Amino acid sequence: MNKLQDWKERLKKGHMLSVICVLLIIVVALGIVLYQKQREYRQASENSYNMAFYELVDYVENVETYLAKSLISSTSEHGAETLTNLWREANLAQSYLARLPIESQELENTEKFLNQVSDYSYSLSRKNIYNEDLTQEDLNNLKELHSYSVELENTLNQLSDDLNTGRFSWGELTKKGTVAFAQQVDNISKESFSNLEENFHEYSGLIYDGAFSEHLTNNEKRGLTGEDIEEDRAKQIAEDFVGKDNIKEISNLGFSENATIPVYDFSITNHENQTINLSIAKKGGHIVSMNANREVHSETISQEEADSKGKQFLEAKGFKNMKETYYLKQEGIVTINYASTQNDVVMYPDLIKVKVALDNGEVLGIETTGYLNNHIQRDISKISLTKEQAKKSLNQDLQIESEGLAVIPTQWQTEILCYEFKGKVEEREFLVYINAENGREEDILIITNTPNGTLTM
Repeated sequence: MNKLQDWKERLKKGHMLSVICVLLIIVVALGIVLYQKQREYRQASENSYNMAFYELVDYVENVETYLAKSLISSTSEHGAETLTNLWREANLAQSYLARLPIESQELENTEKFLNQVSDYSYSLSRKNIYNEDLTQEDLNNLKELHSYSVELENTLNQLSDDLNTGRFSWGELTKKGTVAFAQQVDNISKESFSNLEENFHEYSGLIYDGAFSEHLTNNEKRGLTGEDIEEDRAKQIAEDFVGKDNIKEISNLGFSENATIPVYDFSITNHENQTINLSIAKKGGHIVSMNANREVHSETISQEEADSKGKQFLEAKGFKNMKETYYLKQEGIVTINYASTQNDVVMYPDLIKVKVALDNGEVLGIETTGYLNNHIQRDISKISLTKEQAKKSLNQDLQIESEGLAVIPTQWQTEILCYEFKGKVEEREFLVYINAENGREEDILIITNTPNGTLTM
């Protein structure tokens, strides 16, 4: 009997040992597979980064080449072709730069440089398309951009050599982060990214009267006037804006220093236990936004009445000469865009959004970021064309319904004074903008009227 029991125990131990061995084999096999997969992934990432880097090098070389060609082009036709190619190559260079696993101030400045080359070349190509000769200032700017492109090309070529000789790998850079990258490029050559940083710092002072003029890229808040205020003063402004009689409780939500406009945030509870959130700019104490969370269950006022309510509200809060433009209705609330006007010229960059409840006309929200970013008194004297002359640039099939002057923003953060013509072609509504200084067709928007609002595309 004892022998039988001993034999059973040995079988159990042997069985357990087998199970343990099998498990160990599975774990080892899985480890090997995972290691191989990880190695394959690292190799694939390394290959991807290498491909992106070498593409970047090629496109930067092309940027330098087209900048050099643009300096000696003698005809507007060839100049337009060269500058269009330059615009394309700079865009592609930006695309591949963004794929590299590096976050550093040096690469941010490189990206900014390529971005400005792209936009500036595009703006100059438009000059050539309209058979305008480049000015000496244009050529000087291109020459300066070319000198920076040569430095960037040399630096990237040196970095390419070090990559080829194995002095570093992308895997090491991703592990060690930006500090390792900064240390690495310090050792590459005299024209390392660290040295290039100083050159790009000098470059940032380049100001030209074109698409990406530096004084505009600084994001100056032109409508944000006045001195900095403290939190207590911001709280008073918030209370006055809502009306102290309407406030049950007010709470400070803190200071948002990294916002586009640094603001003090407050939460107000009114006597109906509804929450109202406000943001007050530190500079000047301007209202940046206000939003009330009331639900609206019916629509009893018209769009015209809502427009009027919003305009009255803006005037009461100190925003004069505002004109309603486009609107959107959602869940019983209409959001209306108002643009400031100056001598009957509509200033589209100076937008304020107002939310109006369609049950009783109460203003539930306001957002003034566009206005605070852009609002100033503008020089609107540069009108070289009459309205009738501007009409000659329009498609003859456009049936004009309204016309006037407007300042419109561009994709490069500049502004253009235009004649604005609203009209129809085959029952489809359009807005056409003709440059009031030179007669160019600057933009065309399609107006879409829906039950919920008027939109443009």
